[in-house]
Amino acid sequence: MATFMALYLTLDRGYSASYAGLVASLHGLGGVVSSLGGGVMADRLGRRPTLLIAQSATAASVALLGFMTDPVAIAAVAFLVGMASNASRPAVQAMMADIVRPEDRVRAFSLNYWAINLGFAVSSMAAGFIAEFSYLAGFLIEAGMTLACALVVFLKVPESRPTAHAKETDSPVSLGTVLRDGRYMAVVGLSFLVALIFQQGSVGLPVAMGRAGFSPADYGLAIAVNGILIVALQIPVTRFIEHRDPRTLLVVSSLLAGYGFGLTAFAGSVGVFMVTVCVWTLAEIVNAPTQTGLVVRLSPVHGRGRYQGVYTLSWSVAALVAPLMSGAVIDRLGARWLWGMCAVVGTVAGLGYAVLMRGLPKKSPAAPAPAVDTEPEVRTV
Repeated sequence: MATFMALYLTLDRGYSASYAGLVASLHGLGGVVSSLGGGVMADRLGRRPTLLIAQSATAASVALLGFMTDPVAIAAVAFLVGMASNASRPAVQAMMADIVRPEDRVRAFSLNYWAINLGFAVSSMAAGFIAEFSYLAGFLIEAGMTLACALVVFLKVPESRPTAHAKETDSPVSLGTVLRDGRYMAVVGLSFLVALIFQQGSVGLPVAMGRAGFSPADYGLAIAVNGILIVALQIPVTRFIEHRDPRTLLVVSSLLAGYGFGLTAFAGSVGVFMVTVCVWTLAEIVNAPTQTGLVVRLSPVHGRGRYQGVYTLSWSVAALVAPLMSGAVIDRLGARWLWGMCAVVGTVAGLGYAVLMRGLPKKSPAAPAPAVDTEPEVRTV
């Protein structure tokens, strides 16, 4: 959605990169609000109800956004889209942690990421070509597909929240508990830096390519490499990394992300843009399951929703900051400065992981199989 909005606002509506960045940041601000709320909902209401509420609201708000013409209205509805769409992430991640054994989680998160990007590879190319004819059609198609996903959840997905009996054996978890967890919050901070880099693929790159004279279809072809490589390499790469030291994997992926985007400063054709996408996509393939697996490893069973919500917050804040940063830097200094900053941030993140993950605790033993929680729970937010 952030990519499609960037193209829509700058190329179709004729707004500046700074305005497009502002709207994308409001979209990210909505995600910031819902990251914590979605995590609390996942623990208190359950994973399934949270998914249903979030996806239904996303479908409605995305469809509404396609009909907005006033700049203020566009910004306001973009905020609602960000808030609705991001609320489902903590529930999805907590549900996967509930039902998958610890030794299989990296593989499971990798398969989930693979499935997401199979759709992304197709939708990226489709979005670029659809934009040549009708941006409204793009919004309505996305809304319809999100609603279809909500129907699948309603008909086929059972609840996975741990039973009330399992929760009573542990200490209560509130958001304050998560925020006081020093090691975990440091991981969240480093995740923010990496997310700030990856966000440029959807907010900085389309604007920079548009400014350089490339069409939406050109951007669609370049960014589709990201999804195609993930579909082709995610599973074999996961087999190679799933039992390796997460510290090394996160350091290497952070550096690859930073310098992959840094190389974009030298791109002058669609082919070269594709090469740079290949570099930072490899970083994404390694980082995504490793980082998510680490988050689950550091989270208590009965507080997974809140812990995942705070982790999701790092990506939501990055989605808020990245468009403002990229728009301002491109408008005032030029795109080369943006790509140089990505290289610096990647280096800082890599060094941070190298220091933080010394003495990482061993993996916890497998948890008992989850069961449906039929008892209402009252917890401190």
